[in-house]
Amino acid sequence: MTYKIPENFEVLYSKEQIHEMVLQIAKKIDDAYPEGEEIVCVGVLKGAWIFHSDLVRALSRDVQIDFMRAASYGHGTESSGVVRILKDIETDIRGKHVLLVEEIVDSGRTLSFIKERLRASEAKSVRIAALLDKKERREVPCDPEFVGAVVPNHFVVGYGLDWGEKYRTLESIYMVKDEVLR
Repeated sequence: MTYKIPENFEVLYSKEQIHEMVLQIAKKIDDAYPEGEEIVCVGVLKGAWIFHSDLVRALSRDVQIDFMRAASYGHGTESSGVVRILKDIETDIRGKHVLLVEEIVDSGRTLSFIKERLRASEAKSVRIAALLDKKERREVPCDPEFVGAVVPNHFVVGYGLDWGEKYRTLESIYMVKDEVLR
C-alpha cells in the first residue's frame, strides 16, 4: 500500500535508482574486504534501517548485524550539534571489520562521533557506507568510503529519511521544496 505523496515533494531518486545504488555499494564493499574476514554491519537507527536491510542482503558474503541509535536532530530539520548514544552495539567488535551503515551523511558530527567510539573498541577497521552524502553541509571531517550519491543541500525524505518521524516508508527519496520548510 502506498499513500499520497505531498505536492511539495519532488522525486530525487526513484526506487529503481535506489536499488541500483545499493547494488553498486554492495559490489564495492565486497571488493574492499578480503575473503574470510569478519564484518559487522552496524546500522545507525532509525534512518538507516531500510538501507541497512537492503545492503546486507545485496552483499555476497555473510556478515554480522548490529545496530546503534544516536541522535542529534530531534523533530526539526537542523542538527542540535550534540550527539547522544541512545542504543549501543551488543557485538564484540575487537579484531573485526566494522561497517557503519547510514542513510545520509550531513554535518558529519554523528558519524564522526560513532566512528571514533567504535575505533576505541579495538575494531580491526571502521568504514562508512552511506546511501547519500550531503558534502555541502559537512561541519567536521567525515568522508564515507562507500557512497551511493552526493546530493545537493536540500532537505530529503523517504527510504528511511524522515521529517519529524514522518515519510520514512516512502519507496523513493524526495526533495522537500524550500518554501515548505520556511
